[in-house]
Amino acid sequence: MAQQERAIRTRRAVLDAAAAVFAERGYAAATVAEILSRAKVTKGALYFHFDSKASLARGVLAAQAGIEHHVPRELKLQEWVDAGMTLAARLPGEPLLLAGVRLAVDLQGRDVFGGVWPAWTQRTADFLEEAKRRGEVLPHVVPETTAHLFLGAWIGVQFVSQAVAGWADLERRMADLFEHVLPAIATPAVLARLDTAPDRGSRVIAEAVSEAVSMSVSEAVPVTAVAAGGG
Repeated sequence: MAQQERAIRTRRAVLDAAAAVFAERGYAAATVAEILSRAKVTKGALYFHFDSKASLARGVLAAQAGIEHHVPRELKLQEWVDAGMTLAARLPGEPLLLAGVRLAVDLQGRDVFGGVWPAWTQRTADFLEEAKRRGEVLPHVVPETTAHLFLGAWIGVQFVSQAVAGWADLERRMADLFEHVLPAIATPAVLARLDTAPDRGSRVIAEAVSEAVSMSVSEAVPVTAVAAGGG
């Protein structure tokens, strides 16, 4: 068990180091040597988990896709907004997310490690398809087309925020994007109920963390009670 835990920690250290290097330098300029130096692991340990720089990039993209604060909502469009706003809140401080964005638009490496555009587009289209089935989206809206347009705008917003304000205004810019897109796709009744405030992402993250803590506590109580009763 100890060996397995050590392997998990090593893999995570390598991914974190790779994410930081990719986020700072992009795919082409990143080197395995620098990733090794930052991860503080041996070359053998790194290659046990990832056999190439391309494999590292794929690992970072896969890890990025798996980190999400998701809280179900009555309105599917609100879930979509929340997904975008939580990403905006977290992006500046999380190398895995920053690396994912940079790798996604890195044309030099796309043919080597693949890309996440189809997955990102499909995720947005899925949100919009379900929202349309629920009557939240106007009849003329084509979810896949909207997903492609929105993703391009979202990537642009991120890079403008980075260039102009070092990510400091990303949440406000993301809120502005939703406020311009939603009136074109949402039914008036639903539009009036959507929360697109710049601090929406931070509030959703706090809510998700609070719920996770509550679940952990509730799951621990029966074990504690049994232990106390058996003592």
